[in-house]
Amino acid sequence: MSQQATQAWRGIGTEEADEVSKGLSLLLRRRSRALLADLLRPHRRQVVIIGLLVLAANLAGLAGPWLIGIGVDRVPALISTRDVVPIIVVVAEFCVAIAIQAAATAAFISLLGKMGGQVVRELRARVFSHFQWLSVAFHEHYTSGKVISRQVSDMDALSELFDEGLDSLLNAGFSLLFVGTAMLLLDWPLALAVMAGFIPLAWLSAWFQRESTVAYRRTRETIALVIVQFVETFNGIRAVQAFRREPRNDEIFAELNQGYADASLKSMRLVALYFPGVTLIGNLAVGAVLLYGGVRVIGHAMPVGVLVTFLLYLRRFFEPLQDVSQFYSTFQSAAAALEKLSGVLHEAPSVPEPRAPVPVPRRPAGASPGRKLELSSVRFGYRDSVVLPGLDLTIPAGQTVALVGATGAGKTTIARLLARFYDPDEGQALLDGVDLRGVADTDLRREVILITQENFLFSASIAENIGLGRPEASRAEIEGAAAAVGAGDFIAALPEGFDTGVGKRGGRLSAGQRQLISFARAFLAAPSVLILDEATSLLDLPGERVVQQALQTVLAGRTAVIIAHRLSTVRIADRVLVLDHGELIEDGSPADLLASGGEYSDLHRSWLASLA
Repeated sequence: MSQQATQAWRGIGTEEADEVSKGLSLLLRRRSRALLADLLRPHRRQVVIIGLLVLAANLAGLAGPWLIGIGVDRVPALISTRDVVPIIVVVAEFCVAIAIQAAATAAFISLLGKMGGQVVRELRARVFSHFQWLSVAFHEHYTSGKVISRQVSDMDALSELFDEGLDSLLNAGFSLLFVGTAMLLLDWPLALAVMAGFIPLAWLSAWFQRESTVAYRRTRETIALVIVQFVETFNGIRAVQAFRREPRNDEIFAELNQGYADASLKSMRLVALYFPGVTLIGNLAVGAVLLYGGVRVIGHAMPVGVLVTFLLYLRRFFEPLQDVSQFYSTFQSAAAALEKLSGVLHEAPSVPEPRAPVPVPRRPAGASPGRKLELSSVRFGYRDSVVLPGLDLTIPAGQTVALVGATGAGKTTIARLLARFYDPDEGQALLDGVDLRGVADTDLRREVILITQENFLFSASIAENIGLGRPEASRAEIEGAAAAVGAGDFIAALPEGFDTGVGKRGGRLSAGQRQLISFARAFLAAPSVLILDEATSLLDLPGERVVQQALQTVLAGRTAVIIAHRLSTVRIADRVLVLDHGELIEDGSPADLLASGGEYSDLHRSWLASLA
């Protein structure tokens, strides 16, 4: 969508849009500064020590030119008296000054690097943890490529700031302050001549800051798009190769890559103008000082040593500005990265943890492990599309319910609401009479488990993947869970048994084996509610039969919600609910609905025909 179209869609004009953009930019800067302050707060002692070391290094550096000026003024006396002691004293003091400067600078850079590493490590941990806790809805629109960009590219920009740029910035600030003060105290008429150069320098710096802020933010945005395209392509590499999409992907990537190159080139052009501009102003200032100072030295209005000192100070005055301009891209990249990271950390989960959790009622001794589920007047939709217009549903404890219906009928949405991956827009989702919005997340994940067709396995051993259901479980309990769902035989036949690595996303195992492991994981976790969303859709018929036998073990006594297009899975259900556009149109046992000649009977007939 173009900028003009976006503005028209929002119903605002260009001026109003500019004001909104400025306000958003100000908000991002404030938020990123607040984040940086929060990250530095535990390191206040280190910050103070770093400040003192920079102060010491700059004061020692300030003494060097002053001592050289004194030495120059003592040369005539040395020639006439041949007494070298005063010069030796000055040289000794100069050596002490540069030694202090070198030691303080080394300590400062070392401590700054250590603190920078700790800050980036803490921020990386925060972002990783926050990404995990953000709701499923967030991750459905925030691509994995953007996540990688935040954790890699943006973190690298901050690391580079601490490693290469921040020491220049701190030194520049102190140098400008101390050297400027020293020049005023040394000879204020000459200092005023130098300060005249600050007028064009201030204008140039203001222009560069304004333009480079936009340019470097654009650079971060374009590299993020490149990473997103890269990750998306190779996550779907099978589809890319199957449908010969390589040429189109090359075109898209080339366009994004060119956009990043153009943004980087603009940033470099700004530096190419600013850096020589600062150098030019500095050299003109040196020329002005030489001219004005030389005239005063000839007229005996100023010692030559003062002129030499002033020229050395002048070099130290403009050198930091050149260093800052050289590293300004690092500063701007880091600032843009910090804005994006602070934006992620300010994202609030759409299903927040309750402030005052309500405990789920305890089950009576000897009671069924299942719990009652309810949807009370639930209305829910994605963006502008309403999926459930107002659903009422009650599932008694221990009952196995199958949800069937055409694609888009609302089956998966119900599963997500019952697992609290989303909250209803209106109404309530209840577990034993308790609104899920009031249940602590740890309690909810212990009580309700959702298994999907993806049956995701981590790159670890089979035992570790099963143990995910209950991390504190013993090895015997893990092996018992596998045996209970019928997975023990195929695991025993593997080269390393339960210690066999499953590979990336379980790629070393078949779809049926992966699903059995996910069922063993659920059996070990022993939830009161189990939700299966197309959990057998990827299996062949023999694999499905094995998994169905495991299902009967896993579901025994528990409340279960099964979503399946394959109606063979529905046979184990106590009750079938037929949905159409978010509304319940049939409700009964599989046998009763099959005999009624209604929608379920038609679906069953179509399914049988598909097997012929």
